[in-house]
Amino acid sequence: MNKNEQIQQYCRQYKISGISNQIEQLIVTAEAKGSGFMEFILTLFKAEADHRQDNELKRRIKNARLPHNSHLAAYDHTVENGLPKNRLNQLRELNWLDQIYNIMLMGPSGTGKTFLAAGLCADAVEKGYRAYFRTMEELMTVLKLKDVTKSYLAEYKRLEKANLIVIDDIMLFPVEKFQAVNFFNFINQLYENTSFIITTNKMPTEWAKLLDDEVLATALLDRLLYRCEVISLAGKSYRLNNRKTIFES
Repeated sequence: MNKNEQIQQYCRQYKISGISNQIEQLIVTAEAKGSGFMEFILTLFKAEADHRQDNELKRRIKNARLPHNSHLAAYDHTVENGLPKNRLNQLRELNWLDQIYNIMLMGPSGTGKTFLAAGLCADAVEKGYRAYFRTMEELMTVLKLKDVTKSYLAEYKRLEKANLIVIDDIMLFPVEKFQAVNFFNFINQLYENTSFIITTNKMPTEWAKLLDDEVLATALLDRLLYRCEVISLAGKSYRLNNRKTIFES
């Protein structure tokens, strides 16, 4: 076994694949620069640290389950929906997340609610927060099946430890009573330690009808709106204004 094979064996044994993947190039670079032992060792550790940090970010992005093209760098600021660029930049600083504030994005379909929520979630993931994007339907399924299957229980425990949870399209459809109770218990358990971004096209006054329980709706809104910035979005649907066609112009 030559020295290179020995190095690769040790890398596999101690699970330092960041060094393993780059060792040959790192040696060539160090020899060309005439690096000392201390500098070369530091370079090895930095390569491993960068590799692990990159893998950790990929893992968090995967667990977040963000919609496709969620980054706010692609946000079209020419669209007038009631959220000025300076306000969006302030939201992207995530100070509200450190203070455990919630964000409620309200408005008709196509005004950018989901894109904004997903983009802020992506910012949080990139900055090291435990952040997750889920639709209301997905969350209802987790709450319903967490005591039945291990996979949904693992998902529930993951959400319990979140810094931020996006709940997209909340109250889009009527909610059955047992689901409403499960949802309230979930919010009640987390709201003091977790921030939420809520997207909805329904006014809070309509929630009681959709939940079929005015007392429960009031208690739920009390927790979500206690420390919350409500942002009302308006305007025409971005999707309809920019719809694609299969025909040539």
